[in-house]
Amino acid sequence: MSTQHGTPHDSRRDRGLFRTKTVEQSILDTEEPEHTLKKSLSALDLTVFGVGVVIGTGIFVLTGKVAKEQAGPAVALSFVVAGVVCALAALCYAEFASTVPVAGSAYTFSYASLGELPAWIIGWDLILELALGCAVVAVGWSGYVRELMDGAGWHLPPILSGTHEGHFGFDLLACILVLVLTGILVLGMKLSSRVTAVVVGIKVTVVLLVIIAGAFMITGANYEPFVPPSKPNAAGGGLAAPLAQLMFGFTPSSFGIMGIFAAAAVVFFAFIGFDIVATAAEETRNPQRDVPRGILGSLALCTVLYVAVSVVVTGMEKYSRLSTDAPLADAFKDLGHPFFADVISFGAAVGLTSVCLILLLGQSRVFFAMSRDGLLPRVFSRAHPRYGTPYRSTIALGVVVAVVSGFTSIDVLAELVNIGTLFAFVVVALGVIILRRSRPDLPRSFRTPWVPVVPLLSVLASVWLMLNLPAETWVRFAIWMVAGFVIYFLYGRAHSRLGIRNRQATGD
Repeated sequence: MSTQHGTPHDSRRDRGLFRTKTVEQSILDTEEPEHTLKKSLSALDLTVFGVGVVIGTGIFVLTGKVAKEQAGPAVALSFVVAGVVCALAALCYAEFASTVPVAGSAYTFSYASLGELPAWIIGWDLILELALGCAVVAVGWSGYVRELMDGAGWHLPPILSGTHEGHFGFDLLACILVLVLTGILVLGMKLSSRVTAVVVGIKVTVVLLVIIAGAFMITGANYEPFVPPSKPNAAGGGLAAPLAQLMFGFTPSSFGIMGIFAAAAVVFFAFIGFDIVATAAEETRNPQRDVPRGILGSLALCTVLYVAVSVVVTGMEKYSRLSTDAPLADAFKDLGHPFFADVISFGAAVGLTSVCLILLLGQSRVFFAMSRDGLLPRVFSRAHPRYGTPYRSTIALGVVVAVVSGFTSIDVLAELVNIGTLFAFVVVALGVIILRRSRPDLPRSFRTPWVPVVPLLSVLASVWLMLNLPAETWVRFAIWMVAGFVIYFLYGRAHSRLGIRNRQATGD
């Protein structure tokens, strides 16, 4: 039996690892003076955040790389498939964010539906996902900026250019970028949204310019055959092989119909980030209306841009002749237009700034929410008295990510970002089904259609993509999860505010 105002449902359940925090109590906690975040965001701000984090260098690189290696011109269909998979997850996020407009995204949703231990696991997962993602993106940004500096005759000493090719170094530019963006986030969400709006405006302008210019260079014969004949890949083994291959023994193939779906598993990761919009629900003026609009609107815009770029790049140059490092830029160079190659590099460098900013934003909100619940030290859950931002968690995580980005190679642990995101998708989809059953009385301004069919499809699609990741990624993910369990049982469980309230209510 449930209650309406955050009192325990059942003392035996609430004392366990799966005690749930009611939606009413979650919302009540946001009204505590020292832990209240300033509401300043609109649906447009959230859509800009979504586009800002999803559109990165992937749109200029991944489209051509996947076309050459896996799908041919049919890569456009792969983006549609990946967009549909993301839309299933986005519909689940939209319902939760409108029902529980509290910082923390999947962590908060899990606390309300699955219980405290699953919530801790997903929060711990999100912190890793967003921190590593930000560090890797900062290193990528640093590489672009160093290229621009080298072109202007300014050269950083190798020791300050990051670890590469076996040589130790510290990536000074990546570190500085993270620290500057941390300062912007501390100064307020409205300032952060304005900076993001400018950056996203430049980035989308570059993408549209590339699409329009490239459209005039399309040759129809390059689309033939639109779906190239299927061919098997050389079977790899060991931990580097996809988990599904090790479990079921199948040999993956490229091109053909299966190539479209194999490519979808790859390009899916270009969409990662739209879920971060949900972490800003507590700082949105009208979250019940605007968060679903921000999530679904940004996903729709990004899907259209990805499909358009893939159609252009495979029309400009035969898919088999595309380069894998910078396919779109090289296609323009091959057709005698090096100017657009420089524009693409500029757009990529500018675009990565907003990706870093929003990843930092997302992880600081998850950390803040976990701290406010007592699962992490409460000192990090204070909001700034003037700016209304979670400044302590923002600064602490910003410094950690800045140091990590200084010593991180760009290809290290990147897959952990992907598996962490997919794991969050699974948890949120299951949470929608559970909360519909346990709390049918909750007001839901946005409702996921066809429950439980849509959430179950989201779970199946996400698990399938997870199985396509290398087995070594699963091993690293498991190690991080074990570390999370240790911290929860040594600290989080005893300091949980929900646990303390329940013990007081039952006289334990």
